[in-house]
Amino acid sequence: MGAIAYYTLLEALRNRLLWLVVGVLLAAFGLAEFLGAVAITETRQFQSGFMGALLRAFAVFVLSLFVITSIVREFNDKGLELVLSFPIPRSSYLIGKLLGFFGLALIIASAAGVCLLAYAPPFQIFLWALSLAMELFIVTAVSLLCLLTFTHVTVALSTVMVFYLLSRSMTAIQLMGHFPVISSESLAQDVIVAFLDALAFLLPELDRFTASDWLIYHTAGWADLLPLFGQTVIYLGLLCGAAMFDLYRKNL
Repeated sequence: MGAIAYYTLLEALRNRLLWLVVGVLLAAFGLAEFLGAVAITETRQFQSGFMGALLRAFAVFVLSLFVITSIVREFNDKGLELVLSFPIPRSSYLIGKLLGFFGLALIIASAAGVCLLAYAPPFQIFLWALSLAMELFIVTAVSLLCLLTFTHVTVALSTVMVFYLLSRSMTAIQLMGHFPVISSESLAQDVIVAFLDALAFLLPELDRFTASDWLIYHTAGWADLLPLFGQTVIYLGLLCGAAMFDLYRKNL
């Protein structure tokens, strides 16, 4: 598992993915400085909130895309068959790949945190970066599961993006369902609300991860990370178990 994780991370470095990350960070920093120059009040708060949202979205997209394309390329090059031709269980392969992707997620989260040091206190950025890393861990596991399930880049990436957007916005969708502009007591409304509640129960509360107000109002504390850590452990266990089931049932 250690060797697989090491070469997975090495693949990301050799593909010059980090150069892309550095380029986007520099572009985001320049854009934040430009927007800060035209802001009338609360310049630092505006810059930190903008940078946090932009870097979070970029990190989620680039990591999920790398995970999916990396596994697809390994399937096409018959790398998986080569690895499993040795006396290595499939679970070791899967966990090793996840650990390598988790290492890349930590690097991306750390780089985003360093870029934010100009706009927020270091302690708040440290908590924000830890939360971003946990969020990226969940996205990594979802990306791997979707690729093993659908085996197609477009479908897998689209599913990951839908999962992420729903997890980010489900609280707002629930509020709109429970408190509509025009109140209705119809059966259809009750069914919709029940469906939204069931869907929210299944999805992680990613809207609580990597909150922008931590950077804007400096309200984060260790207590805010505890429920996020619990959700990360639970969903990683569920997603990894489902991905392992899909991998074991494949005929290679």
